[in-house]
Amino acid sequence: MPTSLLLLLKRAERRIELGLQELLDEFELTIEQWRIMAALHEEAGQPMSVLAEAAVLPAASLTRHVDKLVERGLIVRRVHAADKRRIVAALSPVGSTVAIRVSAVQRELEAELADYFQMEIHERSGSATQR
Repeated sequence: MPTSLLLLLKRAERRIELGLQELLDEFELTIEQWRIMAALHEEAGQPMSVLAEAAVLPAASLTRHVDKLVERGLIVRRVHAADKRRIVAALSPVGSTVAIRVSAVQRELEAELADYFQMEIHERSGSATQR
């Protein structure tokens, strides 16, 4: 019986989280904090509203996590250059170093999952043609 896409995606997410856990523990990061850092690693200088969406976090949770990351010196907050009323976040130099290390492991895990999904797709298409 085929597994739903929703379950496959949740399993993939869980595999990545488990694969990153040791490294996240080393840096004393939660998975939510890593998602914030990963979003900033992809695009620096994001306003908080954009960052909340990119990190898939509610705004209230985002603020709490960002505060902790700022306290630890992993993220910096600045006033937006064009709109002085807005605050943007970016990785600090230390945060960038951490993000590079964790991103490398995450990419390896994602490559393994991509191989798994390729096999899964191939098996499903093979069974569909046999019907």
